[in-house]
Amino acid sequence: MKIKISWKKPFEKLLETGEVKSGFPHWWHQRISAVMMIFLVSWMIYLLISLSGANYFTAISIVSNPVNAPVVILFVAIGLWHATLGLQVVLEDYVSNEGVRMVAINLIKILATFIGAIAIFSVLVVVL
Repeated sequence: MKIKISWKKPFEKLLETGEVKSGFPHWWHQRISAVMMIFLVSWMIYLLISLSGANYFTAISIVSNPVNAPVVILFVAIGLWHATLGLQVVLEDYVSNEGVRMVAINLIKILATFIGAIAIFSVLVVVL
């Protein structure tokens, strides 16, 4: 009798069954957004240092630079996405009432979307 060992089977279980199915993508998105934020925060620190002491028109020209504007937009979008994911985990862990938890999670997502839309629109107004 031959025993067949499959390395694929444990990973299929990890990605397709029970509680792990609902938690793994969330966990993975948090890690991806955290790694992206390392680079974006570094760029934003550089950008803020270059803006120190600048007047209004210099600041507008720096932010509207074709390299800096997309970085600012990505910083806002990915930062809000990362914050929303983190707050959702906190609420899932510490709020026991399911109705209150779901309302709070949805309000956070709506608020993050609203703030993100305003911030991205503001950057686009400066650029265009």
